[in-house]
Amino acid sequence: MAIFKKKSNGLQPVAAANLFTLNNPSAVATEQIKTIRTNISFSQEAQNLQTIMITSTVASEGKSTIAANLAVEFAHAGKNTLLIDTDLRRSTVDRTFGMHGTTKGLTSYLVHRFEELTDVIHETEVENLSVIPSGPIPPNPAELIASQGMKDVLTQLKESFDLVIVDAPPLLPVTDGQIMSNMVDGVVLVVRQNHTLKAGVKEAKQTLENAKANILGVVFNDVESSNDSGYYGEGHYDNNEQ
Repeated sequence: MAIFKKKSNGLQPVAAANLFTLNNPSAVATEQIKTIRTNISFSQEAQNLQTIMITSTVASEGKSTIAANLAVEFAHAGKNTLLIDTDLRRSTVDRTFGMHGTTKGLTSYLVHRFEELTDVIHETEVENLSVIPSGPIPPNPAELIASQGMKDVLTQLKESFDLVIVDAPPLLPVTDGQIMSNMVDGVVLVVRQNHTLKAGVKEAKQTLENAKANILGVVFNDVESSNDSGYYGEGHYDNNEQ
């Protein structure tokens, strides 16, 4: 009897994001997330933004950690918030919110395994915060992201939630993020110190401009502040998280 090994897709599993806004609400990193939330809120009110995408140039820059913690903080502020994982190749939201392996996710709905979008929306322990995990890895992520079904999902979510935060794939390795950037109201780019190349940032910016995305700003992640310049001390996000 022949034994066949399952072929690897070459991608390493992604760890759950550190929800420091829940686990350590007095941390400097939590205060930094609140500052980002405040800055986004100004743009949100001025431009009536309901869907905000968090992305990066490449993997391991911290975009999923920032997306999840921003969602928590917007929920804490009273916004009826939904976090959706559109990184169909390297999902994080399911692990972060304790539902790893669930089949009730975005891809399941897009391929019509569930009839109602509410079937794949999961409430969390955080008041005002719901999530949609990515679901099983599909053979055609870019086609699903570009589908009319994906546009319809965002339209439905905007009718039900005050704010939808989209955890999107990095911009440079795959085209999914660029496609998503044209569907949402605004985009935040995460750049990690000593990891992101300057040329990569320029290319990512050009990619967003080509898609006619509304670039809200850049989050400079994993920054070590000097002892004498940070009145409240130093803080940074986990280096190993996406």
